[in-house]
Amino acid sequence: MFLRLVSRPLLARFKETTGIVGLDVVPNAREVLIGLYDKTLKDIQAVPEDEGYRKAVESFTLHRLKVCQEEEDWEMIEKRLGCGQVEELIEEARDELTLVGKMIEWVPWGVPDDYRCEIIENDAAIPKHVPQHRPGPLPEEFYKTLEAVSKKDEPKITSGEPQIKE
Repeated sequence: MFLRLVSRPLLARFKETTGIVGLDVVPNAREVLIGLYDKTLKDIQAVPEDEGYRKAVESFTLHRLKVCQEEEDWEMIEKRLGCGQVEELIEEARDELTLVGKMIEWVPWGVPDDYRCEIIENDAAIPKHVPQHRPGPLPEEFYKTLEAVSKKDEPKITSGEPQIKE
């Protein structure tokens, strides 16, 4: 048991390179990630609780933080998260932390209820080389099935009086 506790950190593999130009190896990546995730969770508290952005950031940050706290080895962190190398995760965490600050500054959820957005309609023809992304017609079978299903769901009323089942 003692040997296992002492030898595990000594036998851990050291990463020599990330294989990504410009992305250096971070020897203490786990500690850096834990620090970044803690700061992100602290900073996101300034965003209202019911905002989707806060819910999403808290959700994936808590998950990643939990994995980093449970695993000591960088290889296991990468394997369990499945989102790239720990150095890439550090970049993502830094970017998210920057974005949290920007979102707090921009306050996109603070649009007044009486705000009116100007809608500009342009009737100019769309050039032929620009895709319009309009779906093609659905097969005839779709409409037949839809009609059959709609007819099954409709209640059958034979008279204007309520019917009582006996």
